[in-house]
Amino acid sequence: MQQLDTSRIPQHIAIIMDGNGRWAKAKGLPRTAGHVEGVEAVRRVTEECTRLGVKFLTLYTFSTENWNRPADEVSALMGLVLSSLEEEIFQKNNVRFRVIGERYRLPREVRDKLEEVEAHTRDNTAMTMVVALSYSARWEITNAMRDLYVDMQSVVGSGKTEDDIDEHLISRYMQTSFMPDPDLLIRTGGELRISNFLLWQIAYSELYFCDTYWPDFGAEELRRAIAEYQSRERRYGMTSEQVAES
Repeated sequence: MQQLDTSRIPQHIAIIMDGNGRWAKAKGLPRTAGHVEGVEAVRRVTEECTRLGVKFLTLYTFSTENWNRPADEVSALMGLVLSSLEEEIFQKNNVRFRVIGERYRLPREVRDKLEEVEAHTRDNTAMTMVVALSYSARWEITNAMRDLYVDMQSVVGSGKTEDDIDEHLISRYMQTSFMPDPDLLIRTGGELRISNFLLWQIAYSELYFCDTYWPDFGAEELRRAIAEYQSRERRYGMTSEQVAES
């Protein structure tokens, strides 16, 4: 098992869970079989994250672009979301559950179940799992700008101007305003792109790409990604000497 510096565990890990379909195809199985196995990977990673002391885990589960997939696959994915929201994984690991994304596009029964699990886990404290459902970063940023515009218009006469808009204010309008930005972004499945995920939030995140398909990803692969993260120096635009002095 990969040894880690327990004093430098990333507080927020975001994961693009890629490769379910290709995993299934390689085994001669339907794509839905890959998604089912992907749920098992979520359980493994959730348990390991709580053991390590990670405070936030954000999972890219279903993008707005995924609505363009075949209707039968979308239906199967929605059914899988429902069946996978077993509160055992959250209560067993003391995990709080949150959702970001366009909820109104989800089937009513899915929305109801999401709200139910959020309510039942709101007092859990070990870690917060955030599921991005019907989510895209460009949608999130556009939506945030609309909300900010409406609020700015509503305070005409208050003395507020465009000069009051800064990155901290914009961050408050993002769906992720309740948590810190990711320290580490992991993408499985061998692809080397971000795919419209948390574009605002990952400005200074460390990026880790691996060839492992998501259904095969587990505790050891997670620890390997964290070890790579710990081997890097996060400079935030500063020099190494400035980092050492800070």
